[in-house]
Amino acid sequence: MNKKKIINDPVYGFITIRSELIFDIIDHPYFQRLRRIKQLGLTDLIYPGAHHTRFHHALGAKHLMGATLENLRNKGVEISDAEFEGAMIAILLHDIGHGPFSHALEFSLLEGVPHEQISRMIISKLNKEFNGQLDLALEIFNGSYPKKFLSELVSSQLDIDRLDYLKRDSFFTGVSEGTIGADRIIKMLDVHEGRLVVEEKGIYSIENFLSARRLMYWQVYLHKTSVSAEKMLIAIIKRARKLAKKEKPLFYTPALGIFLKEQVGIDRFATEPAILDAFLQLDDYDVWAAIKVWVNHEDPILSKLCRMLLDRELFRITISNEPPSKEEIKADEAKIAEAYQLEAKDVKYYFSHGKLTNSAYMASDKEILILSKSGEVRGVTEAADLPNIKAMSKIVRKYYRCWPKDISL
Repeated sequence: MNKKKIINDPVYGFITIRSELIFDIIDHPYFQRLRRIKQLGLTDLIYPGAHHTRFHHALGAKHLMGATLENLRNKGVEISDAEFEGAMIAILLHDIGHGPFSHALEFSLLEGVPHEQISRMIISKLNKEFNGQLDLALEIFNGSYPKKFLSELVSSQLDIDRLDYLKRDSFFTGVSEGTIGADRIIKMLDVHEGRLVVEEKGIYSIENFLSARRLMYWQVYLHKTSVSAEKMLIAIIKRARKLAKKEKPLFYTPALGIFLKEQVGIDRFATEPAILDAFLQLDDYDVWAAIKVWVNHEDPILSKLCRMLLDRELFRITISNEPPSKEEIKADEAKIAEAYQLEAKDVKYYFSHGKLTNSAYMASDKEILILSKSGEVRGVTEAADLPNIKAMSKIVRKYYRCWPKDISL
């Protein structure tokens, strides 16, 4: 069988798969599952083109990783063929632990289990199937490989993951403000004393990268309508979990049923192989199938929420710079309870409030390093004479409230 394939990607054009091992990983059911998980969850309710998947993103990241490693080799950085392939596999599998709707259900369907930890378990599981051929990739993914720059390419504030998702999400949503010069950034990367650095002449490309990331958060990832839809989805899952735990009649696929009826935390993933196996059967389709059936459920709260989400009757949402007071929250909850004739404990399914944070750059976390012509290495906020970069290192907080549009608050 010919395993040297070419894939036509709408963002980069032709992506070449030269490694038989990488082909076999892409062909594996665990990786093919990513075709059924959308990259941006419910964002297509706002930007109709946002139907791209984690599968698209992983292939794009692999492509950019290959281009980056080739560039570093051309600059004299020593990268063996095994390290080249290991880094490609690490970035290819970096998101394999995502569940349905990507980040939206990460802390509601599961008990606070970050997708990175699940990715690590899945890579380890694949490594056993491939007889240890993913050992090096796993080290790079875990950040334990001696050549730190390889791990920084997988996870840092200027990693290949971010380069692809900004470019790809901008392309599919049509939000041009998110466009970045990924090719130029890659050309400006180098390695100094084992660390990933950016050549000084690339500092303006980094400013554009950070600015694009901040804009994409407000316009796409934290778009208020997207937040509203996500809170509705979370409310649906919480209501379904409550009914499932009470043994009420409820449709669900076998995999989804496990996570609705049981509390599943990281300890169970680590000690019960069946839990990870069930998770690897889960994707967006399980949840959408259930929602379409739950529309006709006898429980009025579950039924109404599912119908509203399917018909895009999304919650009204307000964003403010100051958090609402406890008195305002209580007043809002009382109005919703009265309007829908709800018990106080059930208001939470129709009302949500919380905080949104946007931090384009954190100077204290794996800082982006700039290499000057004299050989001096400094953090980008220190090296830049640009006020924008310093401003973008500040965390911006906003506060939201959302509730059904037919209720006036």
